[in-house]
Amino acid sequence: MKLFAKKPKPSQKAFAVVTGAGSGIGRSFALELAKRGGTVVCSDINLDAANETVSLIEQLGQKAFAIQCDVSKAEQVTQLAEQAEQVMQNPVTLVINNAGIGLGGKFDEMTTEDWQWCMDVNLWGVIHGCRTFVPKFKQLGHGAIINVASAASYTAAPEMAVYNVSKAGVRALSETLSAELRKFNIKVNVLCPTLVPTNIIKNGKVPHKGILDYALTNLAFTTSDKVAKLTLNRLDKDQLYTIPQIDAKLFWLMKRTAPNLYAKFLGNSYRFMK
Repeated sequence: MKLFAKKPKPSQKAFAVVTGAGSGIGRSFALELAKRGGTVVCSDINLDAANETVSLIEQLGQKAFAIQCDVSKAEQVTQLAEQAEQVMQNPVTLVINNAGIGLGGKFDEMTTEDWQWCMDVNLWGVIHGCRTFVPKFKQLGHGAIINVASAASYTAAPEMAVYNVSKAGVRALSETLSAELRKFNIKVNVLCPTLVPTNIIKNGKVPHKGILDYALTNLAFTTSDKVAKLTLNRLDKDQLYTIPQIDAKLFWLMKRTAPNLYAKFLGNSYRFMK
C-alpha cells in the first residue's frame, strides 16, 4: 500500500464541459482533452459548430456530446450541467468557461446595449459557469476550472473599454476562486492570451478589423492548439495563470513592475497613433 498515492491530473481522463467549443480555443481545448483520454461535452450557442467538434473528437476514438447553450442565460448553464452529467453518465470533473465575444470602440460611442451584451457573455457567462459547477465540485470532493480571460484584462488598451472590463472581471473572479476553493481540492487556472487566430475578431464588433486580421495572421506568436495544451499543462501543475505569448508576458511584467509608467506609455502611444 502506497502511503502517498499520486493524485490524478485534472486534464487526464476528465469528464469535461467546454463552452464555446464550436471553434477556436474552445475547440482546441475539447480536442486536447480527448487526446488525454477525456470525455467532452462540447457546448456552443451554434449547435452545428459544436457537432463539428464532436465529429473531430469521435475520429480520435473518444466520446463527445454536443449541447447548445447560451452562457449569458443562467438557466441554460444549469441545464447544460444537468444534461452533461446525463450524457456522460458521470459527474463533471472539469469545466472550461471559454465562450466569449469581441467588442471594441471608443468609450463614449459604446451604448448601454453594447455593455450589456458583452458583460452578459464574457463576464456573466463565466460567473454562471462557476456558480453552477463549484457546488458540484465541492460535493464531489475535487474539480477544476479554467476561465478564459485575456491579456486585455490587464493591458487596458484604448478603444476596448467594454471588453477590457469584462475580461478583468474574469481574471479577478479566477484569482478569488483560486484562494477560496483551494481547501476544497478545486484547482483554478485563468488564461490571458493576446492575439490568437480564432473567430472572435470576425464575429465580434471591433474597430480596425483589417489591422487586427493582419496581426492575427502575422503576429499571433502561437496557435489555439498550443494555447490549449499549455493551459491544461499549467492546470495540472496547479498554476493559476497561463500567459502564453511573449508579448502578453512583456505587458504583464510592465504593468506589475511599473504601472504608472505603463499607463503613461499607453496614453502617449495612443495619442501619437491618433
